[in-house]
Amino acid sequence: MDSKKVEKNRVENKRISEIFEKIDKNKDGVITIDELKEALKNQQDSENEILGLMKSTDKNADDKMSFEEFLNFVQSRETHLKLAFRQMDKNNDNKISADEIQITMAELGMNIDIKEAEKLLSHMDKDSNLNIDYDEWRSYLLLSNARDMKDIIRFWRKSFSIDLGENMTIPDDFTPEEKLKGIAWKTLVAGGIAGCVSRTATAPLDRLKVTMQAHGAKAANHGIINAIKYMVNEGGVSSLWRGNGVNCIKIAPESAIKFLAYESYKKLIVNFTQNETGNVTLGEKFVAGAMAGATAQTLIYPMEVLKTRMCLRKSGQYSSIFDCAKKVYINEGIQVFFRGYVPNILGIIPYAGIDLALYETFKNLYLKSINHDKSASTPIYVSLCSGAVSSVCGQVATYPLALVRTKLQAMSKSDGKISMKNVSRDIIKNEGVLGFYRGIGPNMLKVIPAVSISYAVFEQTRHFLGI
Repeated sequence: MDSKKVEKNRVENKRISEIFEKIDKNKDGVITIDELKEALKNQQDSENEILGLMKSTDKNADDKMSFEEFLNFVQSRETHLKLAFRQMDKNNDNKISADEIQITMAELGMNIDIKEAEKLLSHMDKDSNLNIDYDEWRSYLLLSNARDMKDIIRFWRKSFSIDLGENMTIPDDFTPEEKLKGIAWKTLVAGGIAGCVSRTATAPLDRLKVTMQAHGAKAANHGIINAIKYMVNEGGVSSLWRGNGVNCIKIAPESAIKFLAYESYKKLIVNFTQNETGNVTLGEKFVAGAMAGATAQTLIYPMEVLKTRMCLRKSGQYSSIFDCAKKVYINEGIQVFFRGYVPNILGIIPYAGIDLALYETFKNLYLKSINHDKSASTPIYVSLCSGAVSSVCGQVATYPLALVRTKLQAMSKSDGKISMKNVSRDIIKNEGVLGFYRGIGPNMLKVIPAVSISYAVFEQTRHFLGI
């Protein structure tokens, strides 16, 4: 009996030693933080999570992980992983099926359909036999920070959405317990702070875009550099951030409304389809998300108009946001606060559909290029780039509607009959079809920095809030 135990320990130590040697690239007998990051580059772990993993393992605080420390970590992790595996293996056949994933997630308050369960399963199912054995389970989760079933599910489903200053369509799903603990609202706060910082950092490009959209060829013919010089000469460097205050202020109510509306629409859809399981399909989530986005946009749309007016104001024209609202109301009436509403709403669904579809397509193209199947994880930089490129494509497709919206928001009574039809006709007459894409250059320039800044701030804020 003892000899069998010794042999089992020898085999296990050899297996763990092989994993250690694979991570230890320079073969110096220790794992550094850089080597750990390299080993986890295909997992969507934030730097804070990787640092936390190293800290929990590095018992002597030398910023390195010895084989003994790694061995202790792996043995402890595998104890947790075995318990979680048994918890999900409902029929005790030492395999996990999509049905068992669906049942376990329902027990945790996360209702998903069978297709989503199958997609989760595919991330671990290396031999494509439509179930997960313990070796696949352990291999996938060994170096994660997940300790219990809830952590594992969260890690498994982990994805991130970046605030590009546009309409995010499908918000995150949260369990009842996460909502009770405030994780949902903390996540919204983190997203709001990230959005404020990224929008503030890219505000000059946003103002340049709005100016070129509103003034058409007149502004565009000056060129980007000359347009920036004009804005600085007219109002100083601070004028580059005109309208950014309103842009940041509207993030909080927009995010809160969208989240609450999304939850309500999901319940309505479940009731409408008479779905007794309570599962919401990806298509239904898309519909709920689009409706939530439209609801949020409707309620905060007056702030969109104020943002445009504040961006385009001359020095001294308005002393504050409230002064702007007051003067605009007195001069043009209440209806001005919903000018451009129709093209804005019309752009939400196609933008979201293109963005979501292309995001998955670009990620899959990357995996195919490196000879990985669709179940493999993608590095953070690939997800960031995929998100940025898909967002750009979505914006290009719906940019004419955004331009018409901005022109309508900027127009006053003296500009004659104000309508979507007249504005579109004037653009074609005076500038041609290309006129519908005035200002798209600055808009594209802000995407990459906005993505990078937003993601970095979001991760730091989540860590600070203890999510």
